[in-house]
Amino acid sequence: MPVKPDSSFEEKTYRKVDMRLIPFLFLCYILAYLDRVNVGFAKLQMLKALSLSDAAFATGAGIFFIGYFFFEVPSNVLLKKFGARKWIARIMISWGIVSACMIFVKGEASFNALRFLLGIAEAGFFPGIIFYLTLWYPSRLRASRTAGFVAAIAVSGVIGNPISGWILDMFSGAKGLMGWQWLFISEGIPSVLVGIWVLFFLNSSIEEAKWLTADEKALLAKNLLAEEKHKAEHKLSDAFKSGKVWVLCFIYFTLMIGLYGIAFWLPTIVKAFGIKGYLGVGLITAIPYAVCVIGMMILSHHSDKTGERRLHYVFNTVAGAIGLILSGVFASSPVLAIIFLSIGTLGVVGSMPLFWPLPSAFLTGTAAAAGIGIVNSVGNLGGYFGPNIPVWAKLISKNPSSALYIIAAILIVGAIVTYFFIPKDLRVRVGDLPVGGTGKNA
Repeated sequence: MPVKPDSSFEEKTYRKVDMRLIPFLFLCYILAYLDRVNVGFAKLQMLKALSLSDAAFATGAGIFFIGYFFFEVPSNVLLKKFGARKWIARIMISWGIVSACMIFVKGEASFNALRFLLGIAEAGFFPGIIFYLTLWYPSRLRASRTAGFVAAIAVSGVIGNPISGWILDMFSGAKGLMGWQWLFISEGIPSVLVGIWVLFFLNSSIEEAKWLTADEKALLAKNLLAEEKHKAEHKLSDAFKSGKVWVLCFIYFTLMIGLYGIAFWLPTIVKAFGIKGYLGVGLITAIPYAVCVIGMMILSHHSDKTGERRLHYVFNTVAGAIGLILSGVFASSPVLAIIFLSIGTLGVVGSMPLFWPLPSAFLTGTAAAAGIGIVNSVGNLGGYFGPNIPVWAKLISKNPSSALYIIAAILIVGAIVTYFFIPKDLRVRVGDLPVGGTGKNA
């Protein structure tokens, strides 16, 4: 059957793909992110219950990313080999089980061991989804779709933080378990159930999608094929030899320091305002994430509309860094501090959908799977340093806001590297244009 070239057919086809994939992937990532960072809320009870220090908590929170680092690239390559449906289901089921097993933590050693195992279990999920989106969407459409997926980070904060606070308040002591134990159970089991659902719902490729017509499949495949012709790096070795991949690793490393520095310590920062009750802490910490949801969608839509990625990323991360600095300056005013923390959160989380179209702009095939895995695994080592920065900052400064200033400085370094080392032509290319469109490289 011939491909229908009109833009209305293309628009309807991608809307159909959107409705099928994005809400489901969004749900999966909400569960993934909750299972990864709910330890930030559990900390409010765990430290006293298990006699853990802030330093021991930071080490355990960050050690997740060590296991994640070693298994990330192999996991993403195996996803390409076995297909997204089976591999994403395996990841979700295994991380849900490990997360629920956090109820058995008795001290520092078991805390570190289970956090390390959780990193191994979840390795490959996020870059796997980023790679999966490249199998359906050309680069020109990918930032807004990535935003629809990455928005789960912000929404998990909006929904998950109040729920986490409520669980800590309401279930402490129920059935002989503490609130932090109920938190891990209630946010681990749903991951297992949705992982089973993945086996029946997700398609590994356009060809497998029975919900698409032959014309729709042909259109999607044609758009992807047109884009692939303009990418030079295809093989596994290309990903490791590419200088751009390693530059992107460093940039993402700085972004992850910001993300997990905020995620793991925001509940503690808010509780220091004098907020009473864990639910109250959850409701206040939801505010920066709610702002982030709106700002992220606006930014990613504008980036897709203009085809520009690099400057969008630079300006947003610098704005986020300034927000973090001002939140520290006005730390004595809870209202102003939350306003500027919201800007800081948008600068970090809102930059992720602007960043992730970059690797797939020059990598394809196995190189794309490996390259995205390399960037995510090396970059996520920043998740080890982010939770530790507040602990280390206390050793060099008595200013309680010094950690925010350090994180802000790191974000600015990442923005500078992005501006000077990411080529301007990693934006809309000929293969990225709509059917029948023309254009020039930036």
